[in-house]
Amino acid sequence: MRRRMAALVAPVAAATLLLTACGGGSSGDSGLQDAGTQGVKVADINEQPLDKLKDGGNLQWPVDQLPDNWNYNQVDGTVADGAYMDGAIMPYIFTQNADASVAMNKDYLTSAEIVSQDPQVIEYKINPKAKWSNGRAITWEDFAAQAKVLNGKDPDYLVSGSTGYEDIAKVEKGTDDRDVKVTFGTKFAEWKSLFAPLYPKELNSDAATFNKAWAAKPEITAGPFKIKSVDQTAKQVVVERDPAWWGAKPKLDTVTYKVVDRTALPDAFANGQIDFYNLNNDINLFKRAQADSNAVVRQSNNPDYSHLTFNGSKSSILADKDLRLAIMKGIDTVTISKSILGQMQKDTTPLGNHLYLKGSKTYEDNSGPYKFDANAAKAALDKLGWKQSGEIRAKDGKQLKIRLVIPSDTPISQQTSQILLSQLKAIGVGLDIQSVPSTEFFKNYVNVGNFDVTLFRWLSNSFPIGGSKGIYYLDPNNINQNYGHIGSDKLNQLLDTAAQELDDTKRAADINAADKEIWALGHQLPIYQSPGAFAVRKTLGNFGSPGYANTPYDYVKMGFLK
Repeated sequence: MRRRMAALVAPVAAATLLLTACGGGSSGDSGLQDAGTQGVKVADINEQPLDKLKDGGNLQWPVDQLPDNWNYNQVDGTVADGAYMDGAIMPYIFTQNADASVAMNKDYLTSAEIVSQDPQVIEYKINPKAKWSNGRAITWEDFAAQAKVLNGKDPDYLVSGSTGYEDIAKVEKGTDDRDVKVTFGTKFAEWKSLFAPLYPKELNSDAATFNKAWAAKPEITAGPFKIKSVDQTAKQVVVERDPAWWGAKPKLDTVTYKVVDRTALPDAFANGQIDFYNLNNDINLFKRAQADSNAVVRQSNNPDYSHLTFNGSKSSILADKDLRLAIMKGIDTVTISKSILGQMQKDTTPLGNHLYLKGSKTYEDNSGPYKFDANAAKAALDKLGWKQSGEIRAKDGKQLKIRLVIPSDTPISQQTSQILLSQLKAIGVGLDIQSVPSTEFFKNYVNVGNFDVTLFRWLSNSFPIGGSKGIYYLDPNNINQNYGHIGSDKLNQLLDTAAQELDDTKRAADINAADKEIWALGHQLPIYQSPGAFAVRKTLGNFGSPGYANTPYDYVKMGFLK
């Protein structure tokens, strides 16, 4: 799976992005909730007081891949598994709560506030105890170096996103090295999304260092844990308590991240090789988890959705917007949702928004003109000159056949692709399914636009602009995460307007206006929102299905029951 968090959004191989929730609590239930008839929890983590947890232990954490780059801000580093590891070892100056609200992280800051509205100026005061693993204090220079690199002005820095940073006019030293003043040239409402994670100035010293120096491992850290080992052969990373950590002592001794094929997850759990796994919307994994006496299934509102990304670049057959929209109308997302989720979730109404997910008070279904209608799809294709010619339509001697690229070891992607094959055949569109190794899926295909359409999941966060602008903004100098190269000046302006609006109600209206334009461009097709289900070892406390509280996970409080 591929995902993005913090100021960005994370792609996840398989089929699904992220947004809101509310409430709290934990559950001992072993079955998933019916999201259609019951309130889905904001978080389901078996919340426990710390004195109920053992001091020590190793949490075995399955991942789909090790990071291609430990610099999350570099284009190859923006994967969810890498972000989860970053949460243990790097500074997140603001953290997300389960209900999508955010909180200042007192381990790194003593205060952070707007000290001027016009121009917008933020003053951060750094915790005097905060320091990097090389012994150097965390200072204003770390903020300044990161802001300069991520503003998108130097194309030699292969950044995964510049949202927010591009609006910063200057970063200055305040009363001392621990006092940071950030002045914005253009207002940026979601300023709390920035500098999360914060990296040391050494990483941002030049383009070569930024792009390559942390490809193998992180060189400098500042978290409750530090790197113990990175084993590329065994595909395993171990982090251990950092004795130099100045905050509360973690309950765990170590966390071991290990690559496990999704099909092998239930057996690995049963054999004690891992302590939890994401059910990844897989009904077979759900049934295995229910039957395992050592497991409990935990579920919460999950900022995670499956979607199709279309390629609108000149080299793709889908460069024509009207063709993309016609094909979208021929895809029945309700049928796909029911086929994949089955008994896991009865709320299979179409997901009608790219920027707000169900559960958010600002969610609106903007998909009305683009909902499934096979007859309308056929009529639109006829009008575009793609005439039925045998099973597959053709125009000017060229068949209407599109290439769907999916990762080879994700069963849900395989299942979804077969449903798509049948649905598109019904409107005269051919689908060439290309399965590629998961380790190559993003790096060699998605990131470089080597597809006509592709299928994965987006994991989002509490910041719909900071988290998603780079996906939908069209910048010829930097694709960010707009892998399909689709956009418009109108959409760019709508996103910019939303980013600068400090009034919450007005900003929500601006964001929904931007979403309507995303639909009109045929940028992406949301399929369904994840039920957010995890199989978790019963002895784990303060860990499970976290809602939005995964950026970062609370590594200090998680542990095993006494």
